[in-house]
Amino acid sequence: MAEATTDTGATEGPRPGPGAPGPRADTPAYLPIAEHGLIGDLRSAALVGTNGTIDWYCCARFDAPSVFASILDAERGGSFELAADVPARTKQFYFPDTNVLITRFFAEDGVGEIQDFMPVVDDSREADRHRLIRRVVCVRGTLPFRARVAPRFDYGCEPHTVHPYDGQVVFKSASLHLALTSTVPIEVDGPDVWSLFKLHEGESAVFTIDRIGGEVAPRFCAVAEAEREFNATVRYWRHWLSQSRYRGRWREMVHRSALTLKLLTYAPTGAIIAAPTTSLPEQIGGERNWDYRYVWVRDAAFCVYALLRLGFIDEAEAFMGFLTETVGLESVSACQAEGPLQIMYGIDGRRDLSERELPHLEGYRGSAPVRVGNAAVGQLQLDIYGALLDSFYLYDKWGKPISSGHWDSICELVDWVCDHWDQPDEGVWETRGGRKPFLYSRLMCWVAIERAIRLARHRGLPADIVRWGGARDAIYRRIMSHGWSAERRAFVQYENSSILDASLLMMPLAKFISPTDPKWLATLDALGEDLVSDSLVYRYDPQASPDGLQGEEGTFSICSFWYVEALTRAGRLDEARLAFEKMLTYANHLGLYAEEIGHTGEQQGNFPQAFTHLALISAAFNLDRRLG
Repeated sequence: MAEATTDTGATEGPRPGPGAPGPRADTPAYLPIAEHGLIGDLRSAALVGTNGTIDWYCCARFDAPSVFASILDAERGGSFELAADVPARTKQFYFPDTNVLITRFFAEDGVGEIQDFMPVVDDSREADRHRLIRRVVCVRGTLPFRARVAPRFDYGCEPHTVHPYDGQVVFKSASLHLALTSTVPIEVDGPDVWSLFKLHEGESAVFTIDRIGGEVAPRFCAVAEAEREFNATVRYWRHWLSQSRYRGRWREMVHRSALTLKLLTYAPTGAIIAAPTTSLPEQIGGERNWDYRYVWVRDAAFCVYALLRLGFIDEAEAFMGFLTETVGLESVSACQAEGPLQIMYGIDGRRDLSERELPHLEGYRGSAPVRVGNAAVGQLQLDIYGALLDSFYLYDKWGKPISSGHWDSICELVDWVCDHWDQPDEGVWETRGGRKPFLYSRLMCWVAIERAIRLARHRGLPADIVRWGGARDAIYRRIMSHGWSAERRAFVQYENSSILDASLLMMPLAKFISPTDPKWLATLDALGEDLVSDSLVYRYDPQASPDGLQGEEGTFSICSFWYVEALTRAGRLDEARLAFEKMLTYANHLGLYAEEIGHTGEQQGNFPQAFTHLALISAAFNLDRRLG
C-alpha cells in the first residue's frame, strides 16, 4: 500500500467508504459494564467487551487521556472492534492463572477466538515500548472476521492524522503517536482503518498497537513474535501467582482477585490505583460518576493488607517505596491543618488532581457528567491514617522490618492524629454534604495510634507511649459514649445520631471491639435489618443522611464482604458462608466486580474496583480459616 496521509478532526464520526464495514445492526451501543474483561501491563489497562470490542484504553498510563472510550460515548469515544463477521454467540474467559483474555466466537461454520493481552516480561520500571496485542485464531472450520480501529485521542478532543505503510498504519496526534501493525490487509477509511479477512482452521492473524516516538520506532509483529509474546506473558502471570500461599476453598475467586489487584499496580512507582476507569455511573443517568484512576491512600493500604495475606511481599514493598520516594512520606510536615497527607495522589505522586467535566461525551448510557480528575482530593478524611499505619504494622510483621526513616514518619503522623482526631471530616464515603464527626473516622484514628504503639513495643522503637496511649484511650471512650445510640441499640454513623452505616462493620475487623460483645452483636443485627438485602449491603441511607448528591445507589460490594467477615468473627459461620457464596454469584463471568451492585443485580460504578476484590480476599481467608 502506498504511503498516504489522512487528516481528521477527532470528534468526527467514522465515514465508511466503499467496502468498509459499518456497525452491525444487532450490536448494542453500550454493553453492560459487567460484560467486560480487563487486560494490562502494570502501566495501563484496557476493557474488552464480550463482543470483542476494546471500548476503554488509555496509553501508556492508567491516568492518561483515553484513546478508546466508546464505553463513555458510543459515537465519539473511539474503539477497536474485532469480531466474527457472521452471527455468532460468544464466551469470554481468562487463560488459566493469567491476565490473558480469550473471547471465543461460535458460528455455524467455525469457531474462532481473540487472545487479548499486553506483554509483561518483568516488573521493570523501564516503560519504553508499550504494546497491546490482539491475536485472532480460527480453532475449527472457517470463519470470516471484521476489524475497525477508530482511535479518538485525548477523550475525543485531539485531531489525528493517519499514515498508512505496508502492513501498518501510524496514527499521529499532537500528544501521542500509535502504530498499528497487522498480518492481514488493512484499509484507511477517514480517521479509521478497517479489515475484512477469513481464517481457516489453524490459521491466525495478529493486530498490534505500539506507542512510538523518541527511540521507539514502529516494529512489525509477525505471527511467530506474537506467539513468543503470548508465551512469555503467560509465564509471567503464572510465576507471579505461584507465590500465593492461599490453598482454601475459594481458590479460583481469590486468585482472580489477586490477579486483578496486581493489574491495578503501576510498576514504575509502586502505586496502586482504585480502578482503571473514570465516570462509570453508580446509577444509570445519575451524577455519581467519578474518576478512580488514582492512588487512594486508604484503598492502596487495604490492598497491601490483602496481598500480604496471600504472601505477595514485593507489592507491599513497592507501595512503601511509592510513599517514600514518590509521595515523599519521609519529609511530611505534621503541622498542616488538613493533615500531613492527602487522601489521594496521582500514580506519579502528583498532588494536583483538579476535577473537570468533559461535556462533549454523553457518558455511559447517557450518565453525565464525565469527569476527569477528582475534587475529593482536597477533603479531610481522618480514617486514612488508620488504614496506612495498619499496613505499616502488617508489613513489618509479615514482610520486612520497617526502616528508621519510616518510623520517623510514623511518629509524625501519629502525633498529628493525637492532636486532630476529634475534628469533623468528610468521612470514608467522601460525602459532599459537609463535615461531620463520623464514627468510622474516630475508629481508624484509634487504629492508627494503637498499631503504632504495638509496633513501638514489638520493635523497641522510641515513642511517646504515654501521650499516644492517652489519645488512644480518649478516642475509645468517645466512641463508646457518643457513638452508641441507646435508642437504636447500635453504634451509629456519626456522634449523637441515630443513623446506621455499614462502615461500622470494621469495628471488630479492626479489633476495636470483641466480635461477640453484646453491643456489637446488637449493632450487627441492626445493620442486618436496615442495610442488608439478601446478603448485599448498602453503605447508608442517603435519605436519612443526605450526602450532597442527587439520586440513589446500589449495594456497596466491599460492605457485603465486610458483613461476611463480621458474621465470621461473631461465630455465625453458616450465615457467613451463605452470604459469601451468594455474593460470589454477583461477580461477572470472569470473577470481576465493579464498585456496586444495582437493584436488578447489575454491576455499577468503576470497574473492576480494587476495594471489592481486596475485601473478597480478606473475607475468604478468614472464613476459610474459621471453617477449618
